[in-house]
Amino acid sequence: MNFSSQIKVLLVDDDEEDYIITRDILSEIQTRKYKLDWVSNLSDAERAIANREHHVYLVDYRLGADDGLALIRASVESGCDAPMILLTGQGDLAIDELAMKAGAADYLVKGTIVPYQLERSIRYSINDYSLIAEIKKLNQDLEKRVEERTHELEVAVIKLDESRNEIIKALQKEKELNEMKSRFVTMASHEFRTPLSTILSSTTLLEKYSDKDIDKRQKHLGRIKASVKNLTEILESFLSLSKLEEGRIDTNPVYFELDKFAEDIVEDISTIATEGQKIVFNHTGDNLIFLDKQILHNVLINLISNAIKYSKANKNIYFSTNVNDQEIRFEVRDEGIGIPVEEQKHLFERFFRARNAVNVQGTGLGLHIVKKYVSLLGGEIDFISEEGKGTVFTIVIPKF
Repeated sequence: MNFSSQIKVLLVDDDEEDYIITRDILSEIQTRKYKLDWVSNLSDAERAIANREHHVYLVDYRLGADDGLALIRASVESGCDAPMILLTGQGDLAIDELAMKAGAADYLVKGTIVPYQLERSIRYSINDYSLIAEIKKLNQDLEKRVEERTHELEVAVIKLDESRNEIIKALQKEKELNEMKSRFVTMASHEFRTPLSTILSSTTLLEKYSDKDIDKRQKHLGRIKASVKNLTEILESFLSLSKLEEGRIDTNPVYFELDKFAEDIVEDISTIATEGQKIVFNHTGDNLIFLDKQILHNVLINLISNAIKYSKANKNIYFSTNVNDQEIRFEVRDEGIGIPVEEQKHLFERFFRARNAVNVQGTGLGLHIVKKYVSLLGGEIDFISEEGKGTVFTIVIPKF
C-alpha cells in the first residue's frame, strides 16, 4: 500500500467515546498524517475490511455481543493484507497470546495509550506487514519459478524418455533386422540348396539326352521350372516383407465383382493342386466390393496354396466368400495336417514353422505377411485348427 502522504486507519469499536479519544490521540502525532474512519458493529466492519481501503485496523476486543478476536481471525484467513491491532481493556499474557494466535500484529491497552505508543505500534505493524508482503511476493515468485523449472524439467524428462524410447526402438529394429538377416541366411542356405541342386542335376541330364528323348527332356524342364518358381516365391516373400516392414506398401482400392475375381483365383491356383484335390468355391450375398485387388489376391493365393500344400491327395479345399451390409467375409477350409494346439499362438510370427510342417517346403513368412496385408485392408484374420483334421482361416473386412 502507498501511505507516504496519509495513513488511513479504521477503528472498529462500539463505544463512540473511544472513537473520540483515538481521534484526538492520532491528531497529536506530528510525524505523519492520519485519516481515521470508524465503524461500531461487526457487519459494517466486515464490509469495510473486505473493501481493503485502509492501511491499518484498530479492533476492540469486545464489540458488544461480538468478538473482536474472531473478526481479526476471519479477516486474516480471508487474505487481509493490512495489519490489525487489538485494543483491550486489560493487558496480560493470556490476551497477548490470544491476539498472536488470531493474527493480530500488536495489542494495546485502552486507557493507557499515548500518541508515541500508538504511532510506534502503527508504524511497526505496517512495516512488518510490508516485509511479510514482500516475503510472500518473493515466495510466490520463487514458487512460480520452481513451477516453471519443474515444468521445463518434466518436458526435458519426457523428451529424454522419447529419445530413449526411439533409441530402444531403433536398437530393437536393428536387432530384429540382424535376426532377420541371420534367419534368411540360414533359411536360404537350406531352401535354396534343394531347388538349385535340382536345376543343376536336371541341366546336366538334359545335356545327355538326345532330341529323341522328348519325354525325359520335358520332365527335367518341368523340374527346372518348378525349382525356379520356388526360388522366385522365396525372394518375393522377402521383398514383400521388407516393403511391409518399411511401410512402403499403399492400398489402391477399386470397385470390382468379387465372385468373378475369386473364380479367377481358383482357376489359377488349381494348376498346383495335387492328384484328386479339388477347390470348391461358393459365394453368397452382394457382389460389388471396394478393396485393393492386388493385396487381396496375394492374401487369398497364399491361404489357398497353403491349404493345397498341407493337404493330402484326394482332399477338397473349400473356399467361400460372403458380402453383407456390414462386412466382407472370406473363408478357406482344408482337411490337411492341421496345426498343433501348443504351437497355434506362434502361427503368424516370422519364420515360424509348425513341427508337423518341417518336411513341407516353405519359408515361414507367408502367414506373417498375410496378417500384415489383412491389416492394411482394415480387416482381421482368425483361424481354428485341429491336428490331423484340418484348418479354417477366416478373414473379416468391414465394409466402409
